[in-house]
Amino acid sequence: MNEYKFNYEEKEYILSQKNCSDIINDEEKPVKGTSLDKILNILNESDDIDFDIEYYQEACPECLAGVKEKQKFFGFLEYHFYIFTKNGEYVISDIDNDYQGLSFNKLSRSGKVDDSYIVSIIVCENCQDYIVQIENCIV
Repeated sequence: MNEYKFNYEEKEYILSQKNCSDIINDEEKPVKGTSLDKILNILNESDDIDFDIEYYQEACPECLAGVKEKQKFFGFLEYHFYIFTKNGEYVISDIDNDYQGLSFNKLSRSGKVDDSYIVSIIVCENCQDYIVQIENCIV
């Protein structure tokens, strides 16, 4: 089973199939052939992944940490990267080692890609449950 490990403030986080509660692929233009394994592989093959803390007004639906204490904001670790597609199929990500020196415009002009998506990985700071969200966007 594929997994991705990272540390944030001296705590180890493990992203795997077990603690992924959802993969949300763009409703109007979903990326074909994208899976959790593919996303975890992209992360594992990249050198410069840096999760950062973000705060939301809603608690993690899995653990509800902070709800009892009536917290107003709830901490989640987030990381974002872009993936590029051709005819709806994954081609390359902007964190791929082969992407160095390239851009969406260069790849588009050469006919290798025709669309872009932002991938958001949102991890509960408390229980490590996470979601992957893939949204079509314009670069």
